[in-house]
Amino acid sequence: MVDTTLVQVGMNLTEAMKILEDGQRGLDERTEGSIFSRASIPGPLLEVGQDVATILHRIHSLIHEEEEGEDKPNPQMQNVGEQGHIALLGHSLAAYISVLDRERLWKLTTRILSDTTLWLCRLFRYENGSAYFHEDDREGLIKVCRLVIHACYDDYASEGFAVLSSKQPVIYQSASGRPGLGQHLCNQLGLPLSNLCTVPCNTLFGSQHQMDIALLEKFIKEDLESGKLPLLLIANAGTPGAGHTDKLGRLRDLCDQYKMWLHVEGVNLATLVMGEATSAVTAATKCDSMTLTPGPWLGLPAVSAVTLYRHEDPALSLAAGLTSSQPVAKLRGLPLWLSLQYLGHSGINQKITHAIMLTQQLLQNLKSMSSIKTSVEDELNSPVLLFRFSQDISAASTSGSVEAYCAGEKEALDAFNRWLGKEIARMVPASGVEVVELEDEGTCVRFSPLLTAADLGTQPEDVDNMIEKLLELVPLMTSTMSLRQDFKEETHQRSPYLRYIEELSWPGLGAVRYEPQVEGIDDSRRTKEIKKINTELLKKLQELDTDIVFSSGLEFAGDEDGIFISMVADDVDVSELVETIVTLGRDIEENGRLLENMTEVVRKGIREAELELLKANDEKLMEEGMLRQLPVVGSVLNWFSPVQASVKGRTFNLAAGSLDSTEVTYSTKAQSGRSPLKDSPTLSSEKLQGQKLFRRSGAGSDSISESSSVGQAEGSTSIRSSISMCVPEENSASRQIPEEIPESCQQKNHDQVEDMALLEEKKLEGQDGQSS
Repeated sequence: MVDTTLVQVGMNLTEAMKILEDGQRGLDERTEGSIFSRASIPGPLLEVGQDVATILHRIHSLIHEEEEGEDKPNPQMQNVGEQGHIALLGHSLAAYISVLDRERLWKLTTRILSDTTLWLCRLFRYENGSAYFHEDDREGLIKVCRLVIHACYDDYASEGFAVLSSKQPVIYQSASGRPGLGQHLCNQLGLPLSNLCTVPCNTLFGSQHQMDIALLEKFIKEDLESGKLPLLLIANAGTPGAGHTDKLGRLRDLCDQYKMWLHVEGVNLATLVMGEATSAVTAATKCDSMTLTPGPWLGLPAVSAVTLYRHEDPALSLAAGLTSSQPVAKLRGLPLWLSLQYLGHSGINQKITHAIMLTQQLLQNLKSMSSIKTSVEDELNSPVLLFRFSQDISAASTSGSVEAYCAGEKEALDAFNRWLGKEIARMVPASGVEVVELEDEGTCVRFSPLLTAADLGTQPEDVDNMIEKLLELVPLMTSTMSLRQDFKEETHQRSPYLRYIEELSWPGLGAVRYEPQVEGIDDSRRTKEIKKINTELLKKLQELDTDIVFSSGLEFAGDEDGIFISMVADDVDVSELVETIVTLGRDIEENGRLLENMTEVVRKGIREAELELLKANDEKLMEEGMLRQLPVVGSVLNWFSPVQASVKGRTFNLAAGSLDSTEVTYSTKAQSGRSPLKDSPTLSSEKLQGQKLFRRSGAGSDSISESSSVGQAEGSTSIRSSISMCVPEENSASRQIPEEIPESCQQKNHDQVEDMALLEEKKLEGQDGQSS
């Protein structure tokens, strides 16, 4: 007879999962807008209760809610398959079972705990062990430490921490262990950090991530001589960073010799499920306790971690909190009890084997890449693979000094590998790769499918996609690393206009800052000027037709304004790139300086023009004489003896701030019929069709002058450097000269100015004819 309540629990869970996965189905837009608007702001409890479907839809809206003002994709839910539904069903059933009567509850929880413990001990080859289920994967180690303290200090239950003062306990951990684990352990136990001893890893022999056993034994002897008690050793079967396993066999012998408790944890413990496990990992079955995390290994959401331990005194286990007299506490293992039955031994073995095969597949492909270095403890069974980009020093620069490159080689390579890991994770989300920082190797990219493949659904096709992306990114990184020193030297050659920003953590070609050549200003104004010019320069560079990405690099530059250049291909002309930056910077600086000084220059020019006009009138008076100035007499004299007066106009050069004579313009009458000025050839006309800027052409082709290309590209936005202004001879002194020249006058081209000069000449000749 089937319990209808159990069936209803399963149906409700299935329906709830459909609602959360498929979205707001069944709700109209009006109701949705009224209920879910401003969902992130807490509000009062509604007067009328809501149905289950409405509440589930509200949860869905909170999960997929985008933050205001940010353009972020909806969060991706974990790959919850049927096995995940089984695990989630366990939590619902645990809540249902907890309402049973005490006798039935006791029998059921005891059976669930016994079955789960037995299955786990057989799966991981841990004989005669007990299990403790916990949510925090560090909690099991804390309980084990309390158990060891109770066992080593007889009066601890009655005297408490006072008994520890006579003989202080010491906990040993590896330097390559989980970060912060020892500190958390001491905080939870109420022990000072002086009771924690971190053992360095091997430096001469063996793996660089394995605990130095000789040094550990030395520490133990020193602690015993000082009156301390070696209490517990935390070993690794797969370090969090590199996935290496300590020499557990020798550590077991050392703990037996000094009567210490041996606790093991790590991802490599999952390989114990396989039929053929390495001897290094198999030695973990002889430890006193181990912590397992089957949830990530098998892709089971919300499944608790398990600590398996061996101890004969149940009273001490109860005092330490490893066992509980409350039946409800034993229901923590119910989701895992259901999941293990659903998968079976073969299903569990298949998932672990699948993760190992993914690691081997990636390893075999990475071996063929010369610029990629791999690190794996066991090529046949290791579930963790580290790889990093590396380049020979000889290829550091085509013309630069190798010593300068070697000085920051490690830091630069770390920056490149951080960029590589982030790009792979972005391009292939199912890969699950992450960036790790190791003391000896530096920055590496870690591929650990045993922790991610089950959740992300990683398949061999995803590994092939990773290889394809690496084949695209590695040549780009190689060329960029080779050109970094060349870029630095090219920048130094353009000093003082360009200053190279030494930022080794930038994953790209480099960073520069344009320095304006301005004198006589204070530091604050100079800083503002530098920021203004470099901001405009960055904008213009980003508008160019090129594959190179220019950015401000705010997370790298700090308070320093600069232009950061991304990865570049091997055919990039670094000299042309740097010259373009200098040319654009000069144009921006000159235009900016012209705009700032335009008003003052114009006023100064107008004053000089007034003086020139007055002087020209005086010269005309002296040349023609006083009689010609009389109205009637002057006309008669001009009739019988016309004066061939020369036009002495002036042009005002705004850039130079000076007045120039227009005698050449008036002496050559053919200016109006001349052909227009030819534009300078553009870069696009000289480049091959479809070729981007800063790319070197094929063999035998000359590099293209960037100055002409920049002038053409920015010609539409540049400001004319001079303004031509014609000044007539007579009656000009009495005219009112404006304080500022309108902006439209600044846009007159040279041809229009000359045409105006010719018209002015004809006008003057007509006046002379009338006067005569």
